[in-house]
Amino acid sequence: QVQVQEFGGGLVQAGESLKLSCVVSGPFHRVYALGWYRQTPGQKRELVASITSGDRTTYGNSVKGRFTISKDDANNTAYLQMNDLRPEDTALYLCNPWVLYSDNTPRVDFWGEGTRVTVSS
Repeated sequence: QVQVQEFGGGLVQAGESLKLSCVVSGPFHRVYALGWYRQTPGQKRELVASITSGDRTTYGNSVKGRFTISKDDANNTAYLQMNDLRPEDTALYLCNPWVLYSDNTPRVDFWGEGTRVTVSS
């Protein structure tokens, strides 16, 4: 079973930075895309950033210029560097890897439990 673990959340003040990590493990061939999402109570899950195997990245409008997504394919790890954090960035941050098995079967429904980010004003 593929496992997804997020790390790096915490409590920071507005203007500070955090770097989140997402480690993907299990019996798959490779991760071919990955998204970072965030969720707050009563709100829909929001895409924060995504990256493909070709390093093409996309960002939500609210984080452009402040957040950077990257990955380390050798270690099946992705990162989300978050700078100039704002109180409205407070949320549970979740990682969603799209994996390929060795027979080229894709799976896109693996999620971690998330890591909580709280930004105080």
